[in-house]
Amino acid sequence: MNTPEPGFYYHYKHDEKGSINNYAYEVLNVAHHTEVDDLDEGAMVIYQPIYESSVYKAGKHWDARPLAMFVENVVKDGKEIPRFTKIADPKIISELEKIKKEMYAKLD
Repeated sequence: MNTPEPGFYYHYKHDEKGSINNYAYEVLNVAHHTEVDDLDEGAMVIYQPIYESSVYKAGKHWDARPLAMFVENVVKDGKEIPRFTKIADPKIISELEKIKKEMYAKLD
């Protein structure tokens, strides 16, 4: 199974007309559920929102999603697209880095 590289990603709900960080996330790593023997089945992607999502408001928590679900495609407007897409634009990455630094300053 493909493992996402650390970095910034947009969730398929990202609105290009909205703020640069809406539905933006930073993938931190992949973890494994200690009670699941199958490494693919127990793999979880650990990532943090770069907007004030519910987990952020709950205490700057991180998200965890099964790897299989993170890398799967979803259907939006009748088209099959990736659930998450890695951001490659250096300008966007730079802006997201600034936003992340402000949001998570107390954790550094």
